[in-house]
Amino acid sequence: MIGILVAEHLPLVRRGLVASLDCEADLKVVADVGSGEEVVPSVLRHSPDTAVIDVDLPDVDGFTAALRLRENTPDCRILLLSRHPNPGQVRRAFAVQALGFMSLDVGPEQLADGVRRVAAGGRAVDSELAVAALESAENPLTRRELDVLRLAAQGARSDEIADQLFLSVGTVRNHMSRIMCKTHARNRLDAVRIASDSGWL
Repeated sequence: MIGILVAEHLPLVRRGLVASLDCEADLKVVADVGSGEEVVPSVLRHSPDTAVIDVDLPDVDGFTAALRLRENTPDCRILLLSRHPNPGQVRRAFAVQALGFMSLDVGPEQLADGVRRVAAGGRAVDSELAVAALESAENPLTRRELDVLRLAAQGARSDEIADQLFLSVGTVRNHMSRIMCKTHARNRLDAVRIASDSGWL
């Protein structure tokens, strides 16, 4: 019997995942949580073989929860789920050493099969997404440019970014110009979207 933890913040979706997995004779959901903060404590308490985690958890996102899980309970294998999977998310999933990455749109049989493969130490990643992730461009942004873009992604204005990073407003604007040039973005929102989709943020 494969023990599973499910981490999903939307109650209806979480119940659906639990019900779908529990229908399988060899799978058993031993715990389900609604936030990323609860993942590690729940895994320590219930000792599941596999954690199925939504990447879009609202407090601590699924990638961060997965990284914490790897650091605290390396024996628990991880399968990440996404509503809008893209190559950048696959790269981030690989970076946190998740064995599985699947769309929330997959059928119950595919999800169950993915959980089995991950529990056995194999990979469960959509082949087209995996190829796209390998072919996608390396991050062209410097660490400082990423710092600027992360704050911009949170809605910070140039003067607020300058204050937080101890830079001049002119330097922040220069960084933003280089970011938009490197990402071929139309504006800062477009740059945030491109960087996020590519897994750079």
